[in-house]
Amino acid sequence: MTIGTQATFSVAILDDYQGAIPELKAFSKLAGYKVKVLRTTAESVDDLASQLKGIDVIVPVRERTVIGKELLSKLPDLKMISQSGKGVAHIDVQECTRRGIAVASSGGNSYAPAELTWALILASMRNIPAEAQSAKDGKWQTSPIGTQLRGRKLGIYGYGSIGGIVAGYGKAFGMQVIVWGREGSRERARKDGLEVATSREAFFAESDVVSVHLRLSAESRGAITAQDLALMKPTALFVNTSRADLVAPKALEEALIKGHPGYAAVDTYEEEPAKKHPLFALKNALCVPHLGYVEQDTYEIFFDGAFDNVLAFEAGKPENIVNSDVLK
Repeated sequence: MTIGTQATFSVAILDDYQGAIPELKAFSKLAGYKVKVLRTTAESVDDLASQLKGIDVIVPVRERTVIGKELLSKLPDLKMISQSGKGVAHIDVQECTRRGIAVASSGGNSYAPAELTWALILASMRNIPAEAQSAKDGKWQTSPIGTQLRGRKLGIYGYGSIGGIVAGYGKAFGMQVIVWGREGSRERARKDGLEVATSREAFFAESDVVSVHLRLSAESRGAITAQDLALMKPTALFVNTSRADLVAPKALEEALIKGHPGYAAVDTYEEEPAKKHPLFALKNALCVPHLGYVEQDTYEIFFDGAFDNVLAFEAGKPENIVNSDVLK
């Protein structure tokens, strides 16, 4: 899709799977710009570079496309990457700076992913997806009996903005909340009056639900190990709406097959879109296609900020630039 003919800059929006971006109120800010909306993921770097030929500004939908050195080398006209949301781990910022490409970030929303996390917890503990499908198939109450949350222990791994909201939901449902993570997470939890697990081992062994809320970094990649998961109860639920790579490769699917934990609910995968994944074949895994931030209000926040950054940059008054050295 392409709109506009008056702008100095040409803008490409990447990976808009659902065609949602042109329907946003924020999209009107690009009126007059030449805008190209890509709805499918390119099959190769060369394919994507061909589609982005002559483009001045890229606006990615979160981290769906890795923007690395190889792609950047094929985009000589690129002047700016205006990221939707704060995360830029998928962008080679250093290479952008070397090539004189500005990288900007926009605002975020912690409530949408927190709400999805809670929806997955409720759906998993009461077997809602399976029972709903059984009812449509003319069958009645065919799944194992569900479990209430009240009185059970919710483990929050990573007590940041999203983890804090999920902890609040747990308390509202009458759960006992315990926290684990880096010392900063544990200290914030203590200040908020929450219980901190006596040890990492106790955290995984005692929790009836473990919900992961860590940022992906070199330090946190693979931080959750097979040994951690093996400590979980056969009745416990492991929930990951953060990043798949926080868990050691193949550790979760192998743990579910062994029955420790007994269940999992996940929203992210090592490669996306994930057309095939070992978790999809497991009856004790509830898998959804990375919906945490895919929500109307969140998109408006993300793209309102991203488009404002484009306007400011073209006007010669750049804002929210991650690699400020490029402005020198």
